[in-house]
Amino acid sequence: MHFDIPSDIERLLDDLDTFIGDEIKPLEAENDNIRFFDHRREFARTDPERDGQPNPEWEALLREMRRRADDAGFLRYHLPRRFGGSDGTNLGMAIIREHLAAKGLGLHNDLQNESSIIGNFPTVLMMEKYGTEAQQEYWIPRMLAGEARIGFGLTEPLHGSDATWMESSAVRDGDEWIINGAKRWNTGMHDASHDYLFARTSGQPGEANGITCFIVPMDSPGVTVQFMWWTFNMPSDHAEVTFDDVRVADSTRLGDEGRGLAVAQLFVHENRIRQAASSLGAAQYCIDESVKYSREREVFGKPLASNQAIQWPLAELHTDAEMTRQLVRKTAWQIDNNVEPTQISDKVAMCNYRANRLVCDAADRAIQTHGGLGYSRHLPFEHIYRHHRRYRITEGSEEIQIRRVAQFLFGYGGPRKTTLGPSFASRFNSVQRGQPASWLDDAD
Repeated sequence: MHFDIPSDIERLLDDLDTFIGDEIKPLEAENDNIRFFDHRREFARTDPERDGQPNPEWEALLREMRRRADDAGFLRYHLPRRFGGSDGTNLGMAIIREHLAAKGLGLHNDLQNESSIIGNFPTVLMMEKYGTEAQQEYWIPRMLAGEARIGFGLTEPLHGSDATWMESSAVRDGDEWIINGAKRWNTGMHDASHDYLFARTSGQPGEANGITCFIVPMDSPGVTVQFMWWTFNMPSDHAEVTFDDVRVADSTRLGDEGRGLAVAQLFVHENRIRQAASSLGAAQYCIDESVKYSREREVFGKPLASNQAIQWPLAELHTDAEMTRQLVRKTAWQIDNNVEPTQISDKVAMCNYRANRLVCDAADRAIQTHGGLGYSRHLPFEHIYRHHRRYRITEGSEEIQIRRVAQFLFGYGGPRKTTLGPSFASRFNSVQRGQPASWLDDAD
């Protein structure tokens, strides 16, 4: 095993840098588009008169960026070739997403909107893996063309990471389903034409099986967007949505009946490793900018960087970034080499929660290193912190991620479940009953 970046990815990074310089930076500078990235950014992006939704001009700029990236052959990198992609690897995506995020704020890679010249298409991949041939033929071209915009409705007002306890339900009525329930933080609702809606169709609360995914038209009778959630990181495309006796055809079902959580898991599993790479890149940007500033800034007649109080926290963050980088890339490489996802789910969780915590710590340290200037909106660190802070909660909170790691570590799940043997308590109890205690010889 070697640790060099594959030569084809190195060439792609060079091509992306050239494309950014030739196409994206000039577009970013046109017509005061820089207002979406400088100290005015959230105000320029957000439309308060429309309940905090994204400004139409901001979204038009993002569409133009994606159009140019698609024309240049970059946007669909990770998608299969039959959808105009390049069969890009997970390792490639991890390296690319880190590389782009490490450049700081810009039109090339705006993480607040999950918008980048290298697209992330989890909803398309859900359709590609779980859709019928007819569904794929109909939906995927429309999704890629922006004609169909599908949201993601999993979380509920009373249930977040405990998705198996969701209360939204769907009852079959002939060739139709009748859906009732509510969703919170329903992604993409400001302009969605449809929603990936998850509802229980069988089984009992707490059971993984029995939840089904439906593609629900947003103009269906009974679908109501109650309001948009205003968040720490504006603008908002996350809504509170209710479904009252909503009727959909059985043909709208995505994947097998009762197996909807597997569909949802693909969304979060695909996202977690790439999002970890993006957080890593943003963290490295904060570290590098802090080092640069502290070498240039003079205090008491000497560079700020000469103080160990400045050096040591940044050195520790830089070390954490290097360790996280290797774990992210190894895990992505394992996914590409067909390691069963259930065997490395703990590694994906490690990548996710460590990278998200790292970027928050790095942004906070960058603010402190830059002093009053760091606290201002004229530097990007407060924006980076506000954006990435969400990822310590969304797509599985860091507590849920750590729980997954512990589950694998202690043998309550994963590959160690069948190899760790009986627990200490059960073995101790067997001794109390007079059974042999030879196992105590090598116990800690």
